[in-house]
Amino acid sequence: MTTYRDAGVDIDAGDEFVDRIKPLVRSTFRPEVLTDLGGFGGLFGFQAAKYKDPVLVSGTDGVGTKLKIAFMMDKHDTVGIDLVAMCVNDIAVSGAEPLFFLDYFATGKLSVAKAQEVVAGIADGCRQAGCALIGGETAEMPSFYPDGEYDLAGFAVGAVDRSKMIDGRHIVPGDAIVGVASSGLHSNGYSLARRVLFEQAKLTVSSRLSGLDGSVGEVLLTPTKIYAKQILALVGQFPIRGIAHITGGGITENLPRVFPKGVGARIIRSAWSAPPIFDLMSRLGHIDWEEMYRVFNMGIGLVLVVPSDSVNGVLAHVQTLGERAWRIGEIVSSNGDEPGVEYVG
Repeated sequence: MTTYRDAGVDIDAGDEFVDRIKPLVRSTFRPEVLTDLGGFGGLFGFQAAKYKDPVLVSGTDGVGTKLKIAFMMDKHDTVGIDLVAMCVNDIAVSGAEPLFFLDYFATGKLSVAKAQEVVAGIADGCRQAGCALIGGETAEMPSFYPDGEYDLAGFAVGAVDRSKMIDGRHIVPGDAIVGVASSGLHSNGYSLARRVLFEQAKLTVSSRLSGLDGSVGEVLLTPTKIYAKQILALVGQFPIRGIAHITGGGITENLPRVFPKGVGARIIRSAWSAPPIFDLMSRLGHIDWEEMYRVFNMGIGLVLVVPSDSVNGVLAHVQTLGERAWRIGEIVSSNGDEPGVEYVG
């Protein structure tokens, strides 16, 4: 008799996995969560009464080829944080509070222990963001993925009062630009990073180089910083006119996404020091600075646009939130034919 297990799908392993992750999932629950793990859909009792005119904000993303570093190191307890970060940071920049999160985990053959590590990271990320992990999907797909590998996708939903949405429409020339530190590469540019570090420079994840705080693999696997709670704390006290999450495309591509017509940005590169991993990649790969700033975050994971008379207060408050930040530029007039971001210094 032929069984599903003979075809490569182990239902018993899937059941064991669900049982193991239930405590992790429950650790993220908010009072609005109405269902336990195992239903067909996650139910969330949206508290619309706390908003005058609620707007739901959603986002989806993955971890990308950063997963290759996790596979190389056989370390899987942090990529879930990256997954949550890439989704919730995107919705938080509009001023939204992240409410709940769902994940999708796909692999060729389910390793219960490895998958449990991944979900532990997802739960950690949800707790950092203040959102509930209310559902997900685990797909075992024989012969579809290389042995020992998997892919991740995430989905986040948040809410903001329409009158408090941050959409960049009030940005004007003279506004200050504040950069908040990243924790490293976050989850972008890893195809280029792997090519330079492992293919061209012949390094390994165990290589240790002067200036790096850990092995190459440890530095590359540093989790993406989650800014959701920090953003909510700032928008509650300061007139934040625009926020950009600096992901793939760097400041060059992401900051203009929040601009209204007629403005651009002048960024002072000397205003902050990029972490050593970026200089290392630039030197080893002979990557010019324009490409570096267009691919990587260069040490800035979040950009705030604020009135110039508020910048000192914003910088001081960011520090009280445990983050590092710098005034990295200003908003300038633009006729539309000029680059959205000009770098000086």
